[in-house]
Amino acid sequence: MAANQGGRTRRRLSTEERREQLLAVGARLFSESPYDDVWIEQVAEIAGVSRGLLYHYFPTKRDFFAAVVERESERMLRMTAAVPGAPVREQLAAGLDAYLEHVAAHAHGYRAFHRAEAAGDQAVRRVYRRALAAQERQILSALAADQEFGPLLRGRPEVRPAVRGWLAFTTAVCLEWLRGGSELSREQVRDLCARTLLGAVAP
Repeated sequence: MAANQGGRTRRRLSTEERREQLLAVGARLFSESPYDDVWIEQVAEIAGVSRGLLYHYFPTKRDFFAAVVERESERMLRMTAAVPGAPVREQLAAGLDAYLEHVAAHAHGYRAFHRAEAAGDQAVRRVYRRALAAQERQILSALAADQEFGPLLRGRPEVRPAVRGWLAFTTAVCLEWLRGGSELSREQVRDLCARTLLGAVAP
């Protein structure tokens, strides 16, 4: 336990809790400013830790931003994981509901994740592209296993780039929705994205 201050005893954060705190601060800063404008010292100051402690967790700024991107990627993949045996149409609606709920609840992390492509650091961009590739594989696997869509997609090489384009479309719609630039409700955003994917892959 940390020392008692003002009659209250503050619990010392575990290693994992401290790491999560630092990543949350980083997600906010990277979502609000370009990569080059964020200083790692800002993160330490906001989190109330020494620079030495932050560098203990993340040796470089690149390592830190890559961890922010990885964290958001893992969250999004969990939100949209396929349900074996469930029809794609049902999975898509439920998956988009979960995805949009996550986007709204973790707006800073979502914006930071999608800023990674614009970062000048090639290692960070590779982390981002690997994350998108994982999402793409997850969607393609669900489509291929579906009784309705699976037989229709065989021998159609255009499906993969269609799914890749749909991911970019969905990102753009969600970022616009977060900015308040869209008058659509969450349900309308969900239905728009679902119709767009099904229209893109249907023969």
